[in-house]
Amino acid sequence: MDLDVFVNAHRAEWDRLDHLLRRGRRLTGEEADELVELYQRTATHLSLVQSSAPDAALIARLTQLVARARSTVTGARRASWRDATRFLTAGFPAAVHRSRHWWIPTAVLSTLLAVIIGWWIGTHPEVQAAIAAPDELRRLTSPGGEYETYYSSHPAASFAAQVWTNNARAAAMCLVLGAFLGIPVIWILFVNVLNLGVGIGLMSSAGRLDVFLGLILPHGLLELTAVFVAAGTGLRLGWTVIDPGPYSRRSALAQQGRAAIGMAIGLALILFVSGVIEGFVTPSGLPTWTRIAIGIAAEAAFLVYVHVLGGRASRAGDRGDIDVSERSAELPVAA
Repeated sequence: MDLDVFVNAHRAEWDRLDHLLRRGRRLTGEEADELVELYQRTATHLSLVQSSAPDAALIARLTQLVARARSTVTGARRASWRDATRFLTAGFPAAVHRSRHWWIPTAVLSTLLAVIIGWWIGTHPEVQAAIAAPDELRRLTSPGGEYETYYSSHPAASFAAQVWTNNARAAAMCLVLGAFLGIPVIWILFVNVLNLGVGIGLMSSAGRLDVFLGLILPHGLLELTAVFVAAGTGLRLGWTVIDPGPYSRRSALAQQGRAAIGMAIGLALILFVSGVIEGFVTPSGLPTWTRIAIGIAAEAAFLVYVHVLGGRASRAGDRGDIDVSERSAELPVAA
């Protein structure tokens, strides 16, 4: 989009909207209708500029106009089911889609690290000996051992609830603690990767890697993806502290932080699904291929959800933030 042409084509509408807003309540019926129409057009213009030509100064002006117009047209509003629907169909998937350049590399590097740790442990008996005594290793890895019975150690419903709570807490910590330059996020992520790598290494050394993968993949694909999304978003928030872009550090952190809070809610729902799978599918008597197929289907559904709905909302200018009318107008502090 040619920004200069776009501005020249619509500047008169924006100026007219600003003029009507300055007049406040002294509007005729026709002018009130005109204000509503100009508000809707300007909101569309803002979305187009955000997605196609992100000029900071122009976005700041249009954001301020839309916020003022929204306040004039609609006044105070209450949350509704429409807001929840919009969050699930646009806001949350858009936030995940927009942060993909952070969480996809995080997922790839973490998976590679887990495989490397697993290979190192599985091929070095001295490392295995440092982890636990031989008898304890046998209790962990033998048929009917702790790696297998872990998933059926409690009633399915309570186990699913416990898993969901723990994973949702870890994801929320990644999102919230990202503001501390991302350092706590790296530690949380490393602990998860280390646990996975140890399981791979010990079970492969016992010749039972296929059993381990049959237990971890049904729920682990979706669960780890949610953790990677949270970690990648937390790292992105940490980078915002270092490089806030054209806005002040406070404004940039507020924007990313609001999106992160929304993602914490969305990821809790995703982790609820993985918890249900872990509690009811993983320890079930279904064939291994069936359990893995269920895990792959859940993972594929999430990725399609993010790519299709999230990509569409992201291209329309949705950032997973609150509505433009509810944000404070922010002026850029750098070009």
